[in-house]
Amino acid sequence: MKYGLIGEKLGHSFSREIHEKLGRYDYELREIGKEDLAAFMAARDFAGINVTIPYKTAVIPYLDELSALAKEVGAVNTIVNRDGRLSGDNTDVWGMLSLIRRLRPDLTGATVLILGTGGTSLSAIAAARSLGAGRIVRVSRTGRDGAVTYEEAYRDFRGADFLINTTPVGMFPHAGETPIDLSRFPRLSGVADAIYNPLSTKLLLDARARGVPAENGLYMLVAQAMRSAELFTGEPVDESETERIWRELLREKRNVVLIGMPGSGKSTVGRLLADKLRRPFVDTDDLIVARAKAPITEIFAARGEVAFRDLETAVISDASQKGGCVIATGGGAILREENLAALRQNGVLVFLDRPLEALVPTSDRPLANESEKIRALYETREPLYRRAAALTVPVADTPEAVAEIILEKLK
Repeated sequence: MKYGLIGEKLGHSFSREIHEKLGRYDYELREIGKEDLAAFMAARDFAGINVTIPYKTAVIPYLDELSALAKEVGAVNTIVNRDGRLSGDNTDVWGMLSLIRRLRPDLTGATVLILGTGGTSLSAIAAARSLGAGRIVRVSRTGRDGAVTYEEAYRDFRGADFLINTTPVGMFPHAGETPIDLSRFPRLSGVADAIYNPLSTKLLLDARARGVPAENGLYMLVAQAMRSAELFTGEPVDESETERIWRELLREKRNVVLIGMPGSGKSTVGRLLADKLRRPFVDTDDLIVARAKAPITEIFAARGEVAFRDLETAVISDASQKGGCVIATGGGAILREENLAALRQNGVLVFLDRPLEALVPTSDRPLANESEKIRALYETREPLYRRAAALTVPVADTPEAVAEIILEKLK
């Protein structure tokens, strides 16, 4: 290959998409087993490569020179072949700097907590130091290698100003986990999480719920890729390209989740949206029926509402882990906070606000098969939909028109 990424497992990598959106060269993902790394590096059959887990330090003995930054961090994620000489650099620090600056341009005098002691933590330390952090504290479960334990962080660093997560806690498929209790740090002004799958970890959702600005690692990923491209080609990449590619990738990876009353048009509008966006369409009620091998009316009659809600939670958990979909939810999906948390991990919630008088009872909806039932549901749920949604779209026109409004709001 000429340009690409090497690593042991690359199934979830976004790197090819990012580099090819820049449009300067073809970019290949190549999985390499540990036993094959030496032969690959010895062959030097590439112009420029990025390096990911677990080879960021393993490649160093094969290089002819290291940048000052790569030496400081002790890890390499970018290698350029210059007439047969391999030069190693670290653009992860550049990416981390770019991510932090989105939240707080200046860390002068700040106390920064960095969760984790792996390679990414070293990039975070270098970035925080360059932005003027007053005190940098690494936090780990064991407290070894100069780190403090989480209990020590809770006790001694309650006044921390900024937090960076470099651990894998909260990463797919364990998206419901968080490495730390943010309520113990009341002065935080920003939370950066190196994880980008899911797009919103529990850590980020907790931060935003507390009013703390928070960003995932997707911007870091794009920014480091743009810096790598500059090293590969010797040509600068305008900062606007980083922003453009990040926004495009975020739109493509983010789910559009429709919430609202039974009969508000979620399935109809959802299918139209999926067609317009060229994305898969998921209807959680259909998934429930398929899993239970029974219609919803039979599930309610034979097992009761609690059993139905348990099935709903299970299918929402599964559906939410995928990105780039349009998801239509059942009317009661918002009744459980765990459903909302799952849907928000990779999605933006859109409330289809159809007026009460336009909602029509149907026999296939056990809780909405009579006008009075619909009225009671509406009075209970309408404020819940508004509180849960990032966007509210009135449903007062054709489904096609509503889909177009959503598309416009999502730009």
